[in-house]
Amino acid sequence: MAQISPNKVVTITYDLSVTDENQEKVLVESAEADAPMVFLFGQSGLPEEFETQLSGKNPGDAFTFSLTPEQAYGDYDQQAVVDIPKNVFEIDGKIDEEMLQEGNFLPMSDNQGNHMQGKIVEIGAETVKMDFNHPLAGMVMHFDGKVADVREATPEELAHGHVHGEGGHHH
Repeated sequence: MAQISPNKVVTITYDLSVTDENQEKVLVESAEADAPMVFLFGQSGLPEEFETQLSGKNPGDAFTFSLTPEQAYGDYDQQAVVDIPKNVFEIDGKIDEEMLQEGNFLPMSDNQGNHMQGKIVEIGAETVKMDFNHPLAGMVMHFDGKVADVREATPEELAHGHVHGEGGHHH
């Protein structure tokens, strides 16, 4: 039986809850058996502490752990909320009103060409206020789940740095 370790393909099911401002746990995401989370251990891009908590587990093992903001996506950064001139969103001189809706996430890039997701928080007359914090920044995350499967990664998966096929990336 394979054990979770670097370069293994890991399949898990889980419930993710966060602690809200009333110190109550609120379910924000579930990965069920019909749509589990599949990732390449050690190359997932997930918080390091998330992988540390799963390291050494076997298929069938249950897990329950929490990550603080420092162990996950950091504290909420007010400076990551910025006003962007509305004309930045113009395509051929027009703004796509469907795209420009409060709550939408848009792929953006900064002056250095770094790609990031931004959430539209407010649309003003001349500017669009966007939040570039990770959606889970500043939150304590609680995971409760089970290891469904662990297998060796293929040479191609290792070369590409991600899972292929069932539950993974398709080229």
